[in-house]
Amino acid sequence: MDYRDIDQNIAGKMRKWGLPALRISFAIIFFWFGILKPFGLSAATELLIATVAWLPFGESGTWLLVIGWWEVVIGITFLFRKTTKIAIALLLLQMIGTFMPLVFLPEVTFQNGNYLLPTLEGQYIIKNVMIISAALIVGGTFYKLKRHT
Repeated sequence: MDYRDIDQNIAGKMRKWGLPALRISFAIIFFWFGILKPFGLSAATELLIATVAWLPFGESGTWLLVIGWWEVVIGITFLFRKTTKIAIALLLLQMIGTFMPLVFLPEVTFQNGNYLLPTLEGQYIIKNVMIISAALIVGGTFYKLKRHT
């Protein structure tokens, strides 16, 4: 057995376990972080409340509940292959809101107004680009490409 065989073997295992690992990771993260919000235990509560304060409808406490339970639903729907498409749609809608502090609270998300120097909160938000990318990969696996002959 040479290194190419070993490489192929490892790659095959990665193909087999990569998507389930992503779905389970999404489920854990969204359920865990989401369930903290309705109980007022999330480290992101202050940022979330400051972000939704400008909305013309709904109280910030109500938004905290809605967003928290929304994330719990995202987590649960990622657990099952049949509901993964729903999870991805809910995730993409939720991601729109997660980027709002970058626009509405730059004093919180960037250091000294420098858009190249995100704060810890800014980094927490910007890393969601990777979550969106991973969701696109998961979603892209539901259909096999048809070859045109």
